[in-house]
Amino acid sequence: MATAKPKKKRATKKRRVGDKGTRGLDATRLDAATPPVAVESLAKRIADDGGAVLATYRDPLGSKWQVLAALPIDIVEPTPYQRDLSEAHVDKLSVAIDKLDRFLDPIVAVAADGGKYWSPNGYHRLGAMKQLGAKAIVAIVVPEPEVAHKILALNTEKAHNLREKSLEVARLAESLATLDDRPEKEYAAEFEESAFITLGFCYKENGRFSGGAYHPILRRIDQFLGAKLPAALEVRKARAAKLLELNEYVNEAVKGLKAKGLESPYLKAFVVARVNHLRWVKEKHPDFDDTIETILKAAKRFNPANVKADQVARTGGAPSSEE
Repeated sequence: MATAKPKKKRATKKRRVGDKGTRGLDATRLDAATPPVAVESLAKRIADDGGAVLATYRDPLGSKWQVLAALPIDIVEPTPYQRDLSEAHVDKLSVAIDKLDRFLDPIVAVAADGGKYWSPNGYHRLGAMKQLGAKAIVAIVVPEPEVAHKILALNTEKAHNLREKSLEVARLAESLATLDDRPEKEYAAEFEESAFITLGFCYKENGRFSGGAYHPILRRIDQFLGAKLPAALEVRKARAAKLLELNEYVNEAVKGLKAKGLESPYLKAFVVARVNHLRWVKEKHPDFDDTIETILKAAKRFNPANVKADQVARTGGAPSSEE
């Protein structure tokens, strides 16, 4: 009798760790130099806008200049590509801040046009302070506006679900496309994952789209594009349209299974797994269009009559409605 081969351990990505105490500035050096002209100009603008500069300093890791400031709360807004506000989370934060009677976690802000300040990190804290009736809010104001495009990865105030993350990245991509036409692949750090852009356009067309069912497929076939960002977004929209078409056929298959009397929160995941052929494809990054076309043909041929109840019962994973 053949013995089972031991499973290979999956390689884990090592977290970047520096040697202890070797990087950045000593604590006594954070405010020990003269700020550059750009930072002094930002400080003047803050004062002119009715705010107050509390400190100018260099951050302890990269030695970049920042301004700690008090801003009138009515001139602070979220970036236009932010995820939607969660009223429940704002209420929860409001209660916590009100109970402590202190605001201890400054938001991040950048100067915007029209005397406004955009916050790429702190939307819910800003909402909570406004709900509490605060007149001002403390912010770390970053001199470089482009930092707002790169800071989404640090936005851990409220964990993103897939829908929120995808919409946020798609909105960011559309905003950047009006400012710069660099190739999409050069924005990999800002977007984090190419699939988020495609899924974001799906969610913009259908807020109830079950992106979780297709995300594993996209992570394998949907890579960053070499085309300039405005052109790449047109490709993304076309890809989103294909996914939405596939989703319609998958939904029809799910209806057929339910009509047969099968009930499970995993029905959509089951159908997608049945029509997805990628498990047999050895190529690391198969072509997007070819892959989706093959899966789409399989979805069109899907016959609920051929599915047995025990096959659905063995289906695992998260329900596809987690968004």
